[in-house]
Amino acid sequence: MKTLNEHLKTKTFKNVYLLYGDEAYLRNQYRDKLKKAMINEGDTMNFSCFEGKGIDEKELTAMADTVPFFSDYRLIIVENSGFFKTSGHEALAEYMKHIPETTCIVFVESEVDKRSKLFKAVSSTGYAANLTMPGDKQLMLWLGGIVKRENKMIQEQTMQYFLQLVEHDMNGMRQEMEKLICYVGHRQVIEKADVDAVCCVFVENKVFDMISAVAEKNQKRAMQLYDDLVALKEPPMRILYLMIKQFNTLYEVRDLAVKGYPASAIAEKTAIRDFIVKRNISLGRHFEIAALREAVAYGTELEEEIKTGRITDRLAVELMIQKYSRA
Repeated sequence: MKTLNEHLKTKTFKNVYLLYGDEAYLRNQYRDKLKKAMINEGDTMNFSCFEGKGIDEKELTAMADTVPFFSDYRLIIVENSGFFKTSGHEALAEYMKHIPETTCIVFVESEVDKRSKLFKAVSSTGYAANLTMPGDKQLMLWLGGIVKRENKMIQEQTMQYFLQLVEHDMNGMRQEMEKLICYVGHRQVIEKADVDAVCCVFVENKVFDMISAVAEKNQKRAMQLYDDLVALKEPPMRILYLMIKQFNTLYEVRDLAVKGYPASAIAEKTAIRDFIVKRNISLGRHFEIAALREAVAYGTELEEEIKTGRITDRLAVELMIQKYSRA
């Protein structure tokens, strides 16, 4: 993002950009920033957009070869083309070396194969930006800016609690924060109680709480949380899947922590947010590494028994809870 911000600040642009990565909010934000920086609002003569699979590459390159009309740039945005996921596209990859100086092509893709010729061509002649979710400090600054613009305030501890509950993407975080701002009305300070009242509590958080209760050998609490999820119409099979996933995350984080990796390095290696890594490090201390590995294997065995009809999905979750919450 630093390189993109520098290009926008100095207005020195490459002829081709690839905006990819799992954070759609950032992909769309930088797409719009590049458009605003290069093309005047309402200028349809010098702006073109191609979207979806099946884009005619010859039509695209022909448009790129067109000289801009009373403008410094011709901008072409190509979204979700799939060009970077499949082999081929040799002609388009070769064309990246010959884009006119007055043309900028911006590819916006959710998935790419870094081994593809087109990815390598764009990376070589232009700039490829991997836009993933920022760390918790950056997220808190960004969300704090949203709060401040609405003349509201939120304490750091409350913001951390908000991030703990809202574990989805940046678009979801922004929507949840906007709901909070509307909820507090004329009050200036957003409180923890407001977060509890308004924000969606995701199933993953409930499962984490279940595993925490299991770690504390609080079987009654773990079963109550499970019953709550069932009452919310959450399928037991999905709950079991999320339990296995959580045990696997604990295993990966615990293993790296024991090897001496700091939380920041673990977050980078596992692609898990800093705050969640720290939370998992803390919870993981309640388990031996071998026990976590065994829990993943046991959960997988239970899944197989459900599929073969030997036990019900609801019983499988109960067995998982009981096995690892025994005092």
